[in-house]
Amino acid sequence: MQFKTDTKEKFHAITLSGPSLSADMTGELEQLVLPYLQNDGTGPRNVVLVMKDITILDNAAAEKLVSLQQKFYENSSSFVICELSSEVEAFLDQLELLELMNVTPTET
Repeated sequence: MQFKTDTKEKFHAITLSGPSLSADMTGELEQLVLPYLQNDGTGPRNVVLVMKDITILDNAAAEKLVSLQQKFYENSSSFVICELSSEVEAFLDQLELLELMNVTPTET
């Protein structure tokens, strides 16, 4: 999976390339973002996940995103998902996972 990472002052913006996000891909994403929790004040620990290009998401990937977000909150950091497509938003709502996620319309 292709990730574009842009480090801002207070967070890392990670843009996922689409159109699909599978459980394997979320495993790669986890390997990318979990080290941010180890930052010792030298960089931001917060992540904004930009999903504007993702239109297909499987159940395991959706559950992994919720799990990742929980890990960040347990470590006093934030994991925000933004720019969800209407298809992905409806899918997450159907799985009753949307209400567990911190979702915003835009990155800022």
